[in-house]
Amino acid sequence: MDFNKIKAMGLEYAEKGKNAAMDLAEKGKTQALLVNEQGKLLKAQRQLGALVYSLAKGKEENQPLVDKYIEMIDTIEQEITRLKAILTPAEAAEVDYEAPMEEAEEAAPEQPAQPARKTCPQCGAPVSDDALFCNKCGAQL
Repeated sequence: MDFNKIKAMGLEYAEKGKNAAMDLAEKGKTQALLVNEQGKLLKAQRQLGALVYSLAKGKEENQPLVDKYIEMIDTIEQEITRLKAILTPAEAAEVDYEAPMEEAEEAAPEQPAQPARKTCPQCGAPVSDDALFCNKCGAQL
């Protein structure tokens, strides 16, 4: 065999390896973004449910705030759909997000409940640390 032929084959295989590694890295980034967006979706849905419950329990209505949450959830769902379209169905199925609910429930009894330190910049009402909107006035946090 000719040395140039061996060199060309080596360069070809190196290029193929580089391309495969770049594809894997890109897929990994996309999958990580997908997991992040799925986590945001679960959090926003949970907050919307808590908001609707607290409004119903207090016999109050704040439809603009509820609409903001619904709009935010729609935006997150669109981003998840966009990211899943980039991946193959098998790769997208690998990334199903599962919230660590069991760990949070087990850790809660060990730690005493601490009051929320975060307050709304508009009205000063106390809000939870992971809230995206104020439950009282609807301001985005």
